[in-house]
Amino acid sequence: MWRNKGKTTGARTPLPSEAPTTSRTPTPARAQAVDSDPEPVDSLQKHYNNLCLEKSQEVNPFLLHILQGVDEEIRKGLKAITLNIAGNNHSVPVERVTGEHFWILSKLIEKNPCINASIHLCSSGLDIRYNLISDVGAYYAARLLQKKHSLLYLNLMFNDIGPKGGELLAKALHMNTTLKYLRMTGNKVENEGGMFFAAMLQINSSLEKLDLGDCDLEESTVHLGQMLKENHWLVELYMSKHDVRNPGLKQLCDGLNLNKSLRYLDISCNKITRDGISSLADVLKNNTTLEVIDLSFNRIENVGAVKLSETLASHNRSLKALSVVSNSIEGEGLVALSESMKTNTTLSNIYIWGNKFDEATCVAYSDLIQMGRLKPDNTDVEPYVVDGHMYLAEVSNGLKKHYYWTPTYGEACSPSSNAGFSIVPVSEQL
Repeated sequence: MWRNKGKTTGARTPLPSEAPTTSRTPTPARAQAVDSDPEPVDSLQKHYNNLCLEKSQEVNPFLLHILQGVDEEIRKGLKAITLNIAGNNHSVPVERVTGEHFWILSKLIEKNPCINASIHLCSSGLDIRYNLISDVGAYYAARLLQKKHSLLYLNLMFNDIGPKGGELLAKALHMNTTLKYLRMTGNKVENEGGMFFAAMLQINSSLEKLDLGDCDLEESTVHLGQMLKENHWLVELYMSKHDVRNPGLKQLCDGLNLNKSLRYLDISCNKITRDGISSLADVLKNNTTLEVIDLSFNRIENVGAVKLSETLASHNRSLKALSVVSNSIEGEGLVALSESMKTNTTLSNIYIWGNKFDEATCVAYSDLIQMGRLKPDNTDVEPYVVDGHMYLAEVSNGLKKHYYWTPTYGEACSPSSNAGFSIVPVSEQL
């Protein structure tokens, strides 16, 4: 793995002057040559083919197919072009994009003003999830963030990016003032890369949503809480599938006590217990900005659920959605949460599937739905009766059911399946 450590000088945090190298990666000399790109031609396909030929790079058929569609859109006179290069697209043959492929692609995006790279969720973005760009591609993605100032959204989920790539991307965001949403899910940037994102939060004033899920961050991510104390712009922070133990959550809560802008907090798939939830419940007593909290796949149990319900019933009036899916909560805790909704009229969405339902729980949530306090689209359970006993069945509603995938039939962006995007939109169409 490339291990060249970039130096920082002055107020600006420049990227290293040399690109990371692999057996077929552009050398520094070749990378410099690409900086003097030819003027854009009338066909992006032709431009791409010419660059590949000039730099002895293999043509990626998948990229060529995507660029063919972009050329057709340009001929129609459209100025905001859809550029979706997701490697898990099953509707066309896919040769996943590597770092070398992304090198060429980044030059096309930089030099062609017609490409705003808009995607499903955002007016100006680049979706290259589920490819293989690695740290090499992260280097060029970081350069793109410095040069392409129309990008609002960058999706790099599951791209084999490691700690060095995470460092490069985080440093590029020190000076970027346009990117609103960065998705890094599934890239093992580990603590080494995670600390650069934590430092970035002190400096960047435009990023609103940061997804660091499943990145192998461990206890030292507690520093993110400290960073939030000094960052007043972050709207949404994803930390799903990190190993954030209770001390980490405590530090995060310390930051939340001072943060006045965060609206969506996702700390799902961690090891948060009832002790950590006590800290979060205390934050919610005074917090007036958080609207959505995702606690799914943790270990808060009855004690944590009861603590949350007490705060929601008596203090908090800003939270609109709560997900406690699969938290080993039993009847007492689940019923307490349902009772809190009777006095708290702001909380509109609650997701509880995967816990241990007793009949009291089933009756409690059935009553909420029957009385109209809980709308069927705003929860993931549906009551039914068998032999005079009440039960709850699962329904496909949630905060982000289609975060990692979209259905092959039916409505792909159903508000009930992706309520988090409806409650806390971050930019146009999100």
